[in-house]
Amino acid sequence: MGQNAAVSTQRGVGVGLVVTGALLFILNSGVSRVALRSGISSLELASLRITGTFVALLLVAALFRRSALRLPRGREVVLVVALGLFGVAALQFLYFVAIDRLTIGLALLLEFQAPFLVALWAKFVQRNQVTARLWWGLGMAILGLAAATEVWKGASFDTLGIFAALLAAAAFAAYFLLGESAQQTMSSVGTMFWSFLVAAIAVNVAQPFWLVDAPFTEQVSLLGNLSHLHVPLWCVVTSVIVLGTLLPFGVELAALRYIPPTTVTAIAMLEPVGAAALGWAWHQEALGVVAIIGCLTVVAGILLAESSRAEHPADPVALT
Repeated sequence: MGQNAAVSTQRGVGVGLVVTGALLFILNSGVSRVALRSGISSLELASLRITGTFVALLLVAALFRRSALRLPRGREVVLVVALGLFGVAALQFLYFVAIDRLTIGLALLLEFQAPFLVALWAKFVQRNQVTARLWWGLGMAILGLAAATEVWKGASFDTLGIFAALLAAAAFAAYFLLGESAQQTMSSVGTMFWSFLVAAIAVNVAQPFWLVDAPFTEQVSLLGNLSHLHVPLWCVVTSVIVLGTLLPFGVELAALRYIPPTTVTAIAMLEPVGAAALGWAWHQEALGVVAIIGCLTVVAGILLAESSRAEHPADPVALT
């Protein structure tokens, strides 16, 4: 009984962390749209977001968690470099491109094809046993995406935005898988610190943050149904860094210590649903009835696929 209670408590902590992260990411999708429509490009916002988060992590580690500053060793180096390049830098840039060119709900829906990639990795690389529900779920998601994007209307959607969102899905899957593997020997803060250092270096090569020419002190509209409200642009960017990056990334990485990545990505399906609702309530975005049914079909398909894993999976296979 004691062991079962401990397992239940551990799972509850993990679930709570993921839900918190999902809610923060949902809010950030709306805030990021404001920043992007205020004259900041996707690459510039990615540079500001990643660099600002790294500086915050450096302060947190220096003041409260000196052990996180330990240099990665051996296999850890490869993991944090890969996590920084793909799971942080590429993910942030592609995410901003997607939400700038698509409706927020559709962008997040496409990005959240990541759980399928995680499940397929679990089956073919980690050799976990899965049931036929994986393939039924994949089929539902494909049909749902066809409905959500209304492909029969031809080029009625932004091709570059769709492509960016799908690449973001691959980067998102890498974030969970690489993050889980790195935390086998590193703390959550240490994993975030070193991966964001790598990401900050990479993104500043492409777009130095000090060269971002934006009216940070000017008042900007919050757009949509909040267009009557105005705040300084620097407040919007700060929110993207702290509430939209540092906190949600941290709690979702921490959740990987309590629950497996497939469970994390399944629970995080709150994000595309919540983002679609936020896009409607805040930014006056609308989806047709067929598209809404398609979105719900995708979510159901992903959850079905997530339930396909065996209860006792095989030991994880090293990513490197």
